[in-house]
Amino acid sequence: MRHRKYTFKIGRSSSHRRAMMANMVCSLLVEGQVKTGLVRGKEMRRRAERMITLGKQGTLAARRRAVAILHQRPVVKRLFDEIAPRYAGRQGGYTRIIRLAPRVGDACDMCLVQLVTEPVGGTGETAPAETPAATTTEPKAGKKATK
Repeated sequence: MRHRKYTFKIGRSSSHRRAMMANMVCSLLVEGQVKTGLVRGKEMRRRAERMITLGKQGTLAARRRAVAILHQRPVVKRLFDEIAPRYAGRQGGYTRIIRLAPRVGDACDMCLVQLVTEPVGGTGETAPAETPAATTTEPKAGKKATK
């Protein structure tokens, strides 16, 4: 049974899974979005959010932890210098998952994992309220009014 299991195994050994997730998070931080399977995407989202939270701390210890996990110094530099300051006012929810159509070859559930770009309050623009057309009680042409 799978009660209270906190991670997705994704059919890999722990070392392979750790390396794969590190590479996928690096790709997300460099490209801004990654297309992958749904289960991998959900696991990657957890790890990416933790990395961005480390980036927001901005300490040397946090930078060293990020390098130990991601293994790519240029990506960690970009995380701390460009990406983390963007989310300074946000308390989490740095990524979004958009479900896509199943993959053609094996019908795997696909998704697009993206870094959120809007500010915390949404887009900041409010759409004007649409006024509904005035409804009339006049009978339509060709029909007789009945009481």
